[in-house]
Amino acid sequence: MLLALLFSWLLPGKGNDAPVRTAEAAPATSVVASANGLYTELCLDGELKESVFTACYNRMQRKGVSGRVIAIADMTQPSDAKRLYVIDLDKKELVLRTHVAHGQGSGERMATSFSNKEGSHATSLGLYRVGAEIVSPKHGAALLLHGLERGVNCQAEAREVIMHGADYVSESFIAEHGRLGRSWGCPAVSRADMPRMLELLADGGLLYVHSGK
Repeated sequence: MLLALLFSWLLPGKGNDAPVRTAEAAPATSVVASANGLYTELCLDGELKESVFTACYNRMQRKGVSGRVIAIADMTQPSDAKRLYVIDLDKKELVLRTHVAHGQGSGERMATSFSNKEGSHATSLGLYRVGAEIVSPKHGAALLLHGLERGVNCQAEAREVIMHGADYVSESFIAEHGRLGRSWGCPAVSRADMPRMLELLADGGLLYVHSGK
């Protein structure tokens, strides 16, 4: 009997395995539940696809970053759609939905390809930390963007990818061309919207660029 008791501590059993599986599964389940709950609180149904919001939330969790305001650029939508969503996570509200351009190297009306490479003139995907307000010699007031994902958008600063206002992001340009104009990889917004972006995102906001790929 004594030998049996001693050997029972050495043998693997189901009782030892179960808690490990539960502990490993819990974080993923918790993240999904949190994303679903926040999506509902924000009343985004009918505005932004839940899958896009969840993808953004998952990136934030994976990178361990947070911010009061996040801008989500849904590049699965055409450029003539209002595909930029600015969300205040503290106030639990969608603050603004508006247009955002993609890069010349990413496509015409639809963004179909993406790149992190210098000279590609393409949009880079993923999660960014929004930095300080700057004055661009070419574009005026703008926001620095710091790519947080290695191999995906980590060259943003080297490529001088910034958020800035542009004349080719406007309803009149869409009416004439059937799409927005395109940048050299920057998430450009309208000149009318740029002051609001500065107010909401400078020094600590987040930007997530989504493609579904």
